[in-house]
Formats: sequence, C-alpha cells, structure tokens
Amino acid sequence: MRAVAASIAEHEAELTALDAAIGDGDHGANLRRGFSAAAVAAERLAAEDAEPGPFLVEVGGALISNVGGAAGPLYGTALRTTGKAITGPSADTATLAAALRTGLDALCRLGGAVPGDKTMVDAFDPAVAAMQAAADAPLPHAALLAAEAAEEGMRATAPLRARKGRASYLGDRSIGHQDPGATSTALMFRALARALTPTA
Repeated sequence: MRAVAASIAEHEAELTALDAAIGDGDHGANLRRGFSAAAVAAERLAAEDAEPGPFLVEVGGALISNVGGAAGPLYGTALRTTGKAITGPSADTATLAAALRTGLDALCRLGGAVPGDKTMVDAFDPAVAAMQAAADAPLPHAALLAAEAAEEGMRATAPLRARKGRASYLGDRSIGHQDPGATSTALMFRALARALTPTA
C-alpha cells in the first residue's frame, strides 16, 4: 500500500490529465487523497500484525471513506471483497489470485462494467487472469506478469469507445484517449510487483 500510494502521488498529474480529457478531471487528486489515507491505515495495521484478509478489508474501507467519485467505492469494494476471501496469516499466489477474482467480480457488479467498456476493468481483468494462470508460480513472478497484463490492457483502452462512466457521455469523442481508471489500476499492479521485486 505504501508503494501504491507513492505511485499514485507520482502520477497524479498524468491521471488528472487523462481524466480531464474524458471525465471530470479529479481522478488523480481523489486517488492521491484516498491512497494516502489507505497507506496511513496500512501502517497502523502492519504495526498490529494484522492478517492479510482483515488488512485488505480495512484498507478498502479507508478508500471508500476518502476517495471521491466512483473510484473510491469501486476500488474499496474490490479490496474489501478480496480481503474477505483470504483467511489465515498468509496468502500464496493461488489464494491471492482467486481472492482478487472475487474482488474484481464485486467491482464489476457494482459498476456494471465488463471488459471492453473502457474502464478500470480493462486493466484489472487481464491482470487477475495473468495471476491466475501463474497460480503455481512464486508470487513475485505472478505479480510481474499481472502488472504487464494490466499495462497491456490499459494501453488497449485508447482506441475503445467508452460504454460506461462519465466518458460514455462523449460517445465517439472518447476514442483515442487512454482510460484513467485503467491507468490507475495498472499503476497499482506495477506497484505490487515492485514491492515484491524492487527491480520490476
């Protein structure tokens, strides 16, 4: 969560610019505020030796409480649902991948989006699929594959016509712009990979 918060802060201007083109221009600021709060919660939970499941549930709650717009409930719900699917003091690759799938499913139900709608799902879904495909691999390797898949999905949103969210109001004018939600999702998965493997 520290790595995610740092990455979002570093790329706040980029996220804002992407959102200004097809949204309301607040994605960067909203996420920076939310993940800063999530990182504070994460530090406290780490000091309390919280298990992964409860850790993600509470961090997800911090996002819901502190991120404005649609991103807070979506990312927060994904993290909370992922956390509820993890029991015990640790999580291997297969466990985390399966839990992330339940989190993604919850996000899709809440937002009503599917792959191809030009949303965060276009980066989240391939990332989870890549991790699930590497379920028998060490977590750092699987996380790297997930980050690469998320970034590929992010780039693939540019030629799409938005079918969900504020960008959908633009119709064909949304074509040619990379989706800000897919971009922030890719940043999160890359932050996970770097936290596990600093050279990633």
